[in-house]
Amino acid sequence: MKKILLALLVAISAATGASAQKFALINMDYVLRNLPDYEMANEQLNQVSQRWEKELVALQKEAETMYKNYQADMVFLTQEQQNKRAEEVAAKEKEVAELRSKYFGPEGELYKKRQSLMKPIQENVYNAVKAVAEERKYQVIFDRASSQSIVFASPTIDVSNEVLAKLGFAK
Repeated sequence: MKKILLALLVAISAATGASAQKFALINMDYVLRNLPDYEMANEQLNQVSQRWEKELVALQKEAETMYKNYQADMVFLTQEQQNKRAEEVAAKEKEVAELRSKYFGPEGELYKKRQSLMKPIQENVYNAVKAVAEERKYQVIFDRASSQSIVFASPTIDVSNEVLAKLGFAK
Protein backbone atom coordinates (compact mmCIF):
# COMPACT_ATOMS: atom_id res chain seq x y z
CA MET A 1 0.00 0.00 0.00
CA LYS A 2 2.82 2.41 0.87
CA LYS A 3 4.59 1.56 -2.37
CA ILE A 4 1.44 2.24 -4.40
CA LEU A 5 0.83 5.51 -2.57
CA LEU A 6 4.48 6.51 -3.02
CA ALA A 7 4.38 5.59 -6.73
CA LEU A 8 1.15 7.55 -7.16
CA LEU A 9 2.67 10.56 -5.37
CA VAL A 10 5.78 10.40 -7.58
CA ALA A 11 3.63 10.11 -10.71
CA ILE A 12 1.50 13.12 -9.72
CA SER A 13 4.52 15.27 -8.90
CA ALA A 14 6.21 14.26 -12.17
CA ALA A 15 3.10 15.12 -14.15
CA THR A 16 2.82 18.48 -12.41
CA GLY A 17 6.50 19.27 -12.99
CA ALA A 18 6.34 18.23 -16.63
CA SER A 19 3.54 20.60 -17.55
CA ALA A 20 4.14 22.42 -20.82
CA GLN A 21 5.50 25.92 -20.81
CA LYS A 22 3.14 28.59 -22.01
CA PHE A 23 4.29 31.06 -24.62
CA ALA A 24 2.77 33.78 -26.75
CA LEU A 25 3.60 36.06 -29.64
CA ILE A 26 3.47 39.81 -30.00
CA ASN A 27 3.80 41.91 -33.12
CA MET A 28 5.85 44.81 -31.80
CA ASP A 29 5.55 46.76 -35.08
CA TYR A 30 1.77 46.56 -34.84
CA VAL A 31 1.80 47.64 -31.19
CA LEU A 32 4.12 50.59 -31.82
CA ARG A 33 2.20 51.75 -34.91
CA ASN A 34 -0.93 51.95 -32.75
CA LEU A 35 0.67 54.14 -30.09
CA PRO A 36 0.16 57.87 -30.69
CA ASP A 37 3.25 58.68 -28.60
CA TYR A 38 5.39 56.55 -30.89
CA GLU A 39 4.03 58.23 -34.01
CA MET A 40 4.60 61.70 -32.50
CA ALA A 41 8.16 60.76 -31.52
CA ASN A 42 8.85 59.48 -35.03
CA GLU A 43 7.46 62.68 -36.54
CA GLN A 44 9.68 64.77 -34.26
CA LEU A 45 12.72 62.72 -35.23
CA ASN A 46 11.88 63.09 -38.94
CA GLN A 47 11.52 66.87 -38.62
CA VAL A 48 14.80 67.25 -36.76
CA SER A 49 16.56 64.94 -39.20
CA GLN A 50 15.26 66.85 -42.22
CA ARG A 51 16.28 70.20 -40.70
CA TRP A 52 19.79 68.95 -40.02
CA GLU A 53 20.03 67.37 -43.46
CA LYS A 54 19.08 70.69 -45.10
CA GLU A 55 21.77 72.42 -43.06
CA LEU A 56 24.33 69.85 -44.20
CA VAL A 57 23.27 70.11 -47.85
CA ALA A 58 23.64 73.90 -47.75
CA LEU A 59 27.08 73.59 -46.17
CA GLN A 60 28.07 70.95 -48.74
CA LYS A 61 26.95 73.20 -51.61
CA GLU A 62 28.99 76.02 -50.13
CA ALA A 63 32.06 73.75 -50.04
CA GLU A 64 31.46 72.68 -53.65
CA THR A 65 31.10 76.32 -54.76
CA MET A 66 34.33 77.20 -52.98
CA TYR A 67 36.08 74.31 -54.75
CA LYS A 68 34.72 75.29 -58.19
CA ASN A 69 35.76 78.89 -57.66
CA TYR A 70 39.18 77.72 -56.56
CA GLN A 71 39.50 75.56 -59.69
CA ALA A 72 38.41 78.46 -61.94
CA ASP A 73 40.73 81.00 -60.29
CA MET A 74 43.71 78.68 -59.96
CA VAL A 75 45.57 79.99 -63.01
CA PHE A 76 45.38 83.57 -61.71
CA LEU A 77 46.57 82.78 -58.18
CA THR A 78 50.10 82.68 -56.82
CA GLN A 79 51.29 79.49 -55.15
CA GLU A 80 50.70 81.03 -51.74
CA GLN A 81 47.13 82.06 -52.66
CA GLN A 82 46.46 78.60 -54.12
CA ASN A 83 47.61 76.97 -50.89
CA LYS A 84 45.45 79.32 -48.82
CA ARG A 85 42.32 78.67 -50.92
CA ALA A 86 42.96 74.91 -50.93
CA GLU A 87 43.18 75.01 -47.14
CA GLU A 88 39.92 76.98 -46.97
CA VAL A 89 38.16 74.41 -49.16
CA ALA A 90 39.58 71.54 -47.09
CA ALA A 91 38.49 73.27 -43.87
CA LYS A 92 34.94 73.69 -45.21
CA GLU A 93 34.79 70.02 -46.26
CA LYS A 94 36.09 69.02 -42.83
CA GLU A 95 33.41 71.18 -41.22
CA VAL A 96 30.75 69.34 -43.26
CA ALA A 97 32.13 65.96 -42.20
CA GLU A 98 32.30 66.97 -38.53
CA LEU A 99 28.77 68.35 -38.58
CA ARG A 100 27.48 65.18 -40.25
CA SER A 101 29.17 63.11 -37.55
CA LYS A 102 27.83 65.40 -34.82
CA TYR A 103 24.25 65.08 -36.04
CA PHE A 104 24.09 61.59 -37.55
CA GLY A 105 27.07 59.72 -36.11
CA PRO A 106 26.81 56.64 -33.87
CA GLU A 107 26.70 58.82 -30.75
CA GLY A 108 25.33 61.87 -32.54
CA GLU A 109 22.49 64.22 -31.73
CA LEU A 110 19.91 62.17 -33.66
CA TYR A 111 20.85 59.03 -31.71
CA LYS A 112 20.57 60.91 -28.41
CA LYS A 113 17.24 62.44 -29.41
CA ARG A 114 15.91 59.03 -30.47
CA GLN A 115 17.00 57.54 -27.14
CA SER A 116 15.34 60.32 -25.13
CA LEU A 117 12.06 60.05 -27.06
CA MET A 118 11.84 56.28 -27.48
CA LYS A 119 13.11 54.97 -24.15
CA PRO A 120 9.98 55.91 -22.15
CA ILE A 121 7.75 54.38 -24.84
CA GLN A 122 9.80 51.17 -24.91
CA GLU A 123 9.68 50.94 -21.12
CA ASN A 124 5.89 51.34 -21.12
CA VAL A 125 5.50 48.64 -23.76
CA TYR A 126 7.88 46.33 -21.89
CA ASN A 127 5.93 46.82 -18.65
CA ALA A 128 2.64 46.09 -20.44
CA VAL A 129 4.09 42.93 -22.02
CA LYS A 130 5.41 41.85 -18.64
CA ALA A 131 2.01 42.45 -17.01
CA VAL A 132 0.23 40.37 -19.68
CA ALA A 133 2.82 37.61 -19.27
CA GLU A 134 2.37 37.55 -15.51
CA GLU A 135 -1.44 37.61 -15.69
CA ARG A 136 -1.66 34.85 -18.28
CA LYS A 137 1.29 32.88 -16.82
CA TYR A 138 3.43 32.98 -19.96
CA GLN A 139 7.06 32.00 -19.56
CA VAL A 140 8.08 33.51 -22.92
CA ILE A 141 6.64 36.07 -25.32
CA PHE A 142 8.28 36.21 -28.76
CA ASP A 143 8.24 39.20 -31.09
CA ARG A 144 6.89 37.88 -34.37
CA ALA A 145 7.88 41.10 -36.19
CA SER A 146 11.57 40.55 -35.60
CA SER A 147 11.67 36.77 -35.76
CA GLN A 148 12.25 35.47 -39.26
CA SER A 149 12.09 31.86 -38.11
CA ILE A 150 8.37 31.81 -37.23
CA VAL A 151 6.74 30.21 -40.24
CA PHE A 152 3.24 29.87 -38.80
CA ALA A 153 1.66 30.87 -35.52
CA SER A 154 -1.93 30.59 -34.42
CA PRO A 155 -3.59 33.99 -34.03
CA THR A 156 -4.93 32.79 -30.68
CA ILE A 157 -1.50 33.13 -29.07
CA ASP A 158 -0.93 36.69 -30.32
CA VAL A 159 -1.21 39.07 -27.34
CA SER A 160 -0.59 42.31 -29.26
CA ASN A 161 -4.10 43.66 -28.64
CA GLU A 162 -3.91 42.75 -24.96
CA VAL A 163 -0.67 44.74 -24.66
CA LEU A 164 -2.32 47.69 -26.40
CA ALA A 165 -5.24 47.41 -23.97
CA LYS A 166 -2.79 47.48 -21.03
CA LEU A 167 -1.32 50.65 -22.50
CA GLY A 168 -4.80 52.15 -22.72
CA PHE A 169 -5.29 51.79 -26.46
CA ALA A 170 -7.80 49.00 -26.95
CA LYS A 171 -8.24 47.62 -30.45
